[in-house]
Amino acid sequence: MNAQMVLTMGQEALWMLLLVSAPVLGMVLVVGLVVSLFQAVTQINEATLAFVPKLIAAVAVLALAGPWMLSMLVEYIQRTIESIPASLM
Repeated sequence: MNAQMVLTMGQEALWMLLLVSAPVLGMVLVVGLVVSLFQAVTQINEATLAFVPKLIAAVAVLALAGPWMLSMLVEYIQRTIESIPASLM
């Protein structure tokens, strides 16, 4: 295993991390923005009003995109494990 292979595997791991986490982070970001705008307009400063909708959105996205996220991670792990014999030679 040379340095180029290690860097490539690290780059692929970071890309996979970004790809899998993007749906949840994006939805939580959008819900947080909407709730913040609602709080600014109505001048309600309640901490649970900001937290609970984000939690519900994260759970909903995990329920909808969870199978896709899991299949992406399984495929990545399979590719990584299958590349081990080639990297040892």
